[in-house]
Amino acid sequence: RTELPIKEIMSSGGAEDDIPQAERKTVTDFCYLLDKSKQLFNGLRDLPQYGQKQWQSYFGRTFDVYTKLWKFQQQHRQVLDNRYGLKRWQIGEIASKIGQLYYHYYLRTSETSYLNEAFSFYSAIRQRSYYSQVNKEDRPELVVKKLRYYARFIVVCLLLNKMDVVKDLVKELSDEIEDYTHRFNTEDQVEWNLVLQEVAAFIEADPVMVLNDDNTIVITSNRLSETGAPLLEQGMIVGQLALADALIIGNCNNQVKFSELTIDMFRMLQALEREPMNLASQMNKPGMQESTEKPARRENPHKYLLYKPTFSQLYTFLAASFKELPANSVLLIYLSATGVFPSGRSDSEGPYDFGGVLTNSNRDIINGDAIHKRNQSYKEMHCLHPGDLYPFTRKPLFIIVDSSNSVAYKNFTNLFGQPLVCLLSPTAYPKALQDQSQRGSLFTLFLNNPLMAFLFVSGLSSMRRGLWEKCQDYLRKINRDIAQLLTHSRSIDQSFLQFFGDEFLRLLLTRFIFCSATMRMHKIFRETRNYPESYPQLPRDETVENPHLQKHILELASILDVRNVFLENTLDDY
Repeated sequence: RTELPIKEIMSSGGAEDDIPQAERKTVTDFCYLLDKSKQLFNGLRDLPQYGQKQWQSYFGRTFDVYTKLWKFQQQHRQVLDNRYGLKRWQIGEIASKIGQLYYHYYLRTSETSYLNEAFSFYSAIRQRSYYSQVNKEDRPELVVKKLRYYARFIVVCLLLNKMDVVKDLVKELSDEIEDYTHRFNTEDQVEWNLVLQEVAAFIEADPVMVLNDDNTIVITSNRLSETGAPLLEQGMIVGQLALADALIIGNCNNQVKFSELTIDMFRMLQALEREPMNLASQMNKPGMQESTEKPARRENPHKYLLYKPTFSQLYTFLAASFKELPANSVLLIYLSATGVFPSGRSDSEGPYDFGGVLTNSNRDIINGDAIHKRNQSYKEMHCLHPGDLYPFTRKPLFIIVDSSNSVAYKNFTNLFGQPLVCLLSPTAYPKALQDQSQRGSLFTLFLNNPLMAFLFVSGLSSMRRGLWEKCQDYLRKINRDIAQLLTHSRSIDQSFLQFFGDEFLRLLLTRFIFCSATMRMHKIFRETRNYPESYPQLPRDETVENPHLQKHILELASILDVRNVFLENTLDDY
């Protein structure tokens, strides 16, 4: 009954007698590829997570084997069905591993197009129902594979802002978890329900909804688009440094997270990426660039995402980034972390006397804690102090600190004369502002999606798409004007201008100034600790308190009909 299809597959046209031999070879080859792929995949865990070169050849080999395996099972599906008993969930497993490979390739390279590849493999699993038969088998470990696939697929969809797909997946995952716990009475029910709660909170973290005319939610992306950063204009003298590497560190207690990404980390990583695009179409646009110009697109900066790292982990990754930083490049450190304040009184004012931000303690070092309680003159151990970053200021360093003790980093010293800037969040927000801290920091929201942050502080929670787009256009105009203010300032520190040549850093700097100017004009932000600060300090009258910029902010408030939230005569108030 099965011979005719087998003959068709075996295009070599040999005698019928040796078909079983060929089939045996097919099964043997498949088993070899399957074992080899599993070995290589498991070996990925042993690769160092830092350092950009060692992993590439190993990843390449793993990809090659999986590509062969995937094509092999497609070409020989019938033989494998009949002779090996290949099940659909096993094909799903291979596809899922390829999806994971692409996702990890994205994590290693920061190239967003790999996310699209991961998405297409994960989507195929769902569309072709590869895992649908798993529930009929009495094997809980298979169902767990299916649940993990859902969780991984959700992470990729979140990173691609495919929120409509996320909502469908969450519903399906919820049904799967219910079925799983009902059938197997397992101990991990609480953990899986926590996964559902985390993703639900993550989806709802944005404080403002943008709505279409039919009241469906508009999905807004906050990656850098071609019109994103203000262009450099004639006469703007800026540095040629490029952002090459970034450490994104999240260690806030009780902030919304999913997988190992807090909402702050999620927002910041998108602010450091370009929109995913079809590379082929980019290359073939005729007349897009003159021969003297470089191609329009360059790579995303490489990133390390560190969730609740210990001090030693953080320092290891920092040292690896520092070591591999190319010439004329910038290292960015983003710290979103709980503040650690000095425990004792100190007579000196050095880089270890103001505390810093929290690093994770793997296990409470009982001995260390006991010493602390005995002697107030020791410094906080599980803390990244400003002084800890001094060695790395030998190269251009751009630091963003979002913390209740961000001002500790105001006491920086530029020892080596390299470009160095620290952007520091407010250390407290006004009581009258509804507490959003669990759903992400307001300061980081301004750096990632300034219009949404502006709407939130103006008391708005939803908005029509047309008005949103009108305001985005106006905000682009404000950004252009901020770029003019910065580059024409007579008294600004040169470090700001050194970084201003890079698109990502230019956008972060203009958004920082917009954030600071907005908060200084807002009626309820009245204390100094409510305002962002920077090291070196910006000349206020030329930037964050510039009358021209203040006029723009009032104009934006007028478009939104929230002008009453802001002070009209701010200049007289200082």
